Amino acid sequence: MTRPPLRSPLTGVRVLDMTRVVSGPVVGRALADLGADVVKLEPPDGDVTRLWGEERHGIAGFFLQQNAGKRNVCIDMKAAGAVDLVHQLAGVVDVLVENFRPGVLDRLGITWEALAARNPRLVMASISGFGQEGPHAQRPAYASIIHAESGVIGRLAALDRRSPTDPIVSIADYDSGLHATIAILAALLQARATGIGDRIDIAMIDAMLGTDDYIHHAIDASPIRRLSGEYWRLADGGYIVIAGYLHHVFKRLADLYGIDDGLPDDAGITHEASLDAKTAARRTAVAAFIASFEDRPGLFTVLDAAGLPWGELKTPAEAIVSPTARHRGTVAEVDDGAGGTRGVIQLPYRFRASQSGVRGRSAALGEHNAEVLTEWLGLEGAEVERLAATGILRTSSRA
Repeated sequence: MTRPPLRSPLTGVRVLDMTRVVSGPVVGRALADLGADVVKLEPPDGDVTRLWGEERHGIAGFFLQQNAGKRNVCIDMKAAGAVDLVHQLAGVVDVLVENFRPGVLDRLGITWEALAARNPRLVMASISGFGQEGPHAQRPAYASIIHAESGVIGRLAALDRRSPTDPIVSIADYDSGLHATIAILAALLQARATGIGDRIDIAMIDAMLGTDDYIHHAIDASPIRRLSGEYWRLADGGYIVIAGYLHHVFKRLADLYGIDDGLPDDAGITHEASLDAKTAARRTAVAAFIASFEDRPGLFTVLDAAGLPWGELKTPAEAIVSPTARHRGTVAEVDDGAGGTRGVIQLPYRFRASQSGVRGRSAALGEHNAEVLTEWLGLEGAEVERLAATGILRTSSRA
C-alpha cells in the first residue's frame, strides 16, 4: 500500500509577518517551518538584519536564518493607498504578527478593531518589550535591556562575583518569539472552534520572567544557590561540564573511586566558614580527579558509571558537526540564490506523521509582490503594475 505524502501541520494557514529584527521574525520562521504560507511585509529600506552577518550573493547570514522560507512583499507605508492594501492583505490571512513599538500601527491607521471587523477570525500577535499598555509600554526594548531588567544578568553577576555582562545570544528575543508562537497556535485552535480570532499581547519582560527557573527565590525571598553545572578543566586543556550540585558529584566519585577532600566528616558543621572550606576542598579534589585522566573516553566511561551527566565544552563550529547534529540533520542546505547552497539551522520540530523543516532561502525585497497579490487578493497584472507605478509596491535585488 502506497503511503500518501506527509502533510505539514500548518498547511493552508496564511501569515502576514510585519516584524523585523529578532523576536518577531522568530515567529514567522517557526510558522513557515511548520507549513504556513508566511509573507514577510517589509518597508523599502528593509529589515535592518539584512545587513547582519556574512553576505553571500546578497543574502546576509542572520537574515537568512530568521527569514528562510518566507515570501516577501515590499510596501511603502508612506504612499497613498498603502494602508488600504495592508488592510486587504490582513483581511485574507489567519495570523498577523508585528513587533512595532505600541501605538505605531494605530497611528498608521492599522488598528486591531478595524482588522478584526474586516476579518473576525484573525489572530494578531503583538510583541513588545513591556506590553501594549502600562508605565513602560513606550520604551524601546532590545534583548539586552530585558536581560538586565528581568534580573537575570544581576543574579549571574552576584553569583559569579563579577561585573555584569550581556550574553551573546538574544535570549529574551527568542524566548518571547517562541511564547508568541505557542499563543498563536492556541488562538488558531480557538478560532477554528468559535470562528472568532484574538489579539495577543506578548511582553518580552513577561516571557523572560516566566521562563526563569530561579525566580521562585525572588518570590519567596529565599537564599539562592547555583544548581546548574560546573566546568572542569581536562588534562588536554579542554573543559567539560558536569550537571549537578558539587557535593553530590563529590560523594558519587568518593563512594565509587575513593577521592578524598582531606577534611573531617561534615556532620554537625554549621558555620559558613567551615562550609566554604568543605566546598573548596571538594572542588579541588574533583578537579584533581578529572585532570588525572589523560584521555577523554576513559574519563567519560568513569563519569557514566557514576551516573553523572556530563558534556564537552564545544565551539559552535564543533556543535553543528557533532554526531547528533549530523544524525538529526540540524544543518539544512537551501538555495543561495546563485546556483549553489548555503547552510541553515533546522528548527527542532521532528514529527512521525507530519512534515516540517526549512522550505527555502530568504527572499529579496518585494520578490513576491505580484505572486502574493494575485494569489491572496486576486489582483490582475495590470493592477499590480499600477500599485508599483504609484510607489506603493517596491522591489529590490538585495536579499
